[in-house]
Amino acid sequence: MTGSILQHTASTTLRIPVRGPFDLDKSIRFLTDFPPACRTDAAAEPGTLRFAFPAEAGWEHVGAAVRQRSPGSIEVEVFAEEGLAVEVGAQVRRILSVDVDGVGFAKIGTADPVVRRLQQTFPGLRPVLFHSPYEAACWAILSHRTQMSQAATVKRRLAEEFGRPVDVGGKVLMSFPAPDVLAGPEAGRGLPEVKAERLRAVANAAKDGLLDAAYLRAMPVPDALRWLQRLPGIGPFSAQLILIRGAGHPDVFPTGEPRLQEAMRAAYDLPEAPPEELEELSAVWRPFRSWVAFALRNDRSFARAGTEVR
Repeated sequence: MTGSILQHTASTTLRIPVRGPFDLDKSIRFLTDFPPACRTDAAAEPGTLRFAFPAEAGWEHVGAAVRQRSPGSIEVEVFAEEGLAVEVGAQVRRILSVDVDGVGFAKIGTADPVVRRLQQTFPGLRPVLFHSPYEAACWAILSHRTQMSQAATVKRRLAEEFGRPVDVGGKVLMSFPAPDVLAGPEAGRGLPEVKAERLRAVANAAKDGLLDAAYLRAMPVPDALRWLQRLPGIGPFSAQLILIRGAGHPDVFPTGEPRLQEAMRAAYDLPEAPPEELEELSAVWRPFRSWVAFALRNDRSFARAGTEVR
């Protein structure tokens, strides 16, 4: 564990408007069951979701407590050094996908019965992201050719040994290691050398601003994916993971996810459909292809047909 518990002397509360359906409780339940998040405690406090993470604006360890008191907004209590509140609030918005205007998402269901059923099954569910593209890239390295449960154990160990405990309004949470720490030689102990080297490369890229979420989302999708694949160990599947679940791009079809393809074949009753046909079919999901794919992969009725929640 790096240092004592970090206690920020003051907090700032931000009220953030949300356009379109959003249900914080659905985000909380998702995090509870999502092994990469290492947040089995996420539902411990009804109505409140607490985070601790390195803020992209300088990589200081910060905390946030999120509450939803009305359908059209969220309240974010930020625990950070003075001057970081707005940046941390923006990062929380992205983590919960409320930085995207979701009003148009409902219209997709009128054109596609599968999407309509997903929206009825998961009203208000939006993609819940990794805290940053940096953390998503670290997960991509840790989970490569490894069972998810084992990768989650390693991620949790890294946070406990090299992260920072943050007091988030009376609850202490472990923040993932900042890039400067993960770039050092000690953080790779116990990992295969190739993974340790790749983690250091990801950390250095984050330090240099090469994994900035806004930058990645501003690029055309093919360019962003090529950019990410310049990192050691990041192939097409991992690049899509970072762009979708790290940077929060709302409209990317995850072409490299065979489990999503199986779920689509089951949902649309197209057992022999090739990947190219499935990608064409997803055009009706625009501009929320990432969102629909997220909901479809988390529908357990299709999980039994071969889709594993990841």
